Amino acid sequence: MKPSEEKLLVRGVNWLGDAIMTTPALLRLREARPQAHITLLTPAKLADLWRHHPAIDSLLTFQDPDSPFAIGRRLRRASPSIALILPNSPRSALEVFLGHIPHRIGYARPWRNFLLTQRVPPHPDEVRMRKPSRREILRRIAHPARAGFSPPPRAHQLYQYLRLAATLGAKAEPLPPLIAVTVPEVEAVRLRFGLTSGAARPPLLGLNAGAEYGPAKRWPRDRFVAAAMELQRRTQCHWWIFGAKTDEPLASGIASELASAKTGPPDSVRCLAGQTSLRELCAALKACDLLLTNDTGPMHVAAAVGTPVVVPFGSTSPELTGPGFPGDPQHRFLQAGVSCSPCFRRECPIDFRCMHGIGSEAIVAAAMQALRGDTQAAGTLRPW
Repeated sequence: MKPSEEKLLVRGVNWLGDAIMTTPALLRLREARPQAHITLLTPAKLADLWRHHPAIDSLLTFQDPDSPFAIGRRLRRASPSIALILPNSPRSALEVFLGHIPHRIGYARPWRNFLLTQRVPPHPDEVRMRKPSRREILRRIAHPARAGFSPPPRAHQLYQYLRLAATLGAKAEPLPPLIAVTVPEVEAVRLRFGLTSGAARPPLLGLNAGAEYGPAKRWPRDRFVAAAMELQRRTQCHWWIFGAKTDEPLASGIASELASAKTGPPDSVRCLAGQTSLRELCAALKACDLLLTNDTGPMHVAAAVGTPVVVPFGSTSPELTGPGFPGDPQHRFLQAGVSCSPCFRRECPIDFRCMHGIGSEAIVAAAMQALRGDTQAAGTLRPW
């Protein structure tokens, strides 16, 4: 790095899906400040996500046990002149304050405004994801005409990050989220899990039935299995079953059930849960022709590496946190259209109608549309 280069720090977010949604802002920031040295402060668990990323020059990482004082000492050694703080937490602002960075930009929030030198007011299109009480949920059901959810056109979370980047001269217009994965990385993961390249190969589909946030995001397991069996019967596809280490029992059970059904070629189902690093997960999702998934981190990764996704949405909203570029027709989001959704709760306090209302037939139809590249919506399908 040249001594004359502007040194800019971005305090990154802490969760995989949220990190993907920051990439348009980072790309716009690089576009606006092409000569700046941009350092991303990120949790160590997400460091591999940023390998080869065109918006980032260097990384500073931290572990969960690291205190704000320890992080502040590292920032003082790096001595950036500007910090853009993407999370809304008091802690993230404190870390940067303790780093003695002269110019500290972030959204205005209680308990942290005095730590910032530039406080960005909330935008009128911002929608807070408040969790309603059980009583309020029952009221929505009793009076559905009053319970419609109609967020503003630019309420999606990626716009919040873009507006912060705009304070440093970046354009606020969105770009598709991007995670950079190389061809050798994809080939290596294909070979590791028993697939070879070839023009006549069968489709490779991914399935991700877990969701770390909680059960309210999880479409029923038996419907994932039914949809996967039908898709394999129609396409003779191979399946890769994804999941974290904690999802191994769920993922291996689904893989065994699909394999025993014998609806596809021999050895056409492979369980990858708990077997991939974050970087290998990115490459494996890029290798897939389609991902059938809940609303969770790998959903965002798949879209950011260019793989179409089919997602049943229940407690959350694709208008606020859906994957990919807002309006991208290659992705398919299905909702049951119930008046209590979205509630943003981890667990459903009533009868889980938002997910039980999405049948496996609708998912199969959406997946077949996506595989054909059909951009026409059908049924309860709601591409945005």
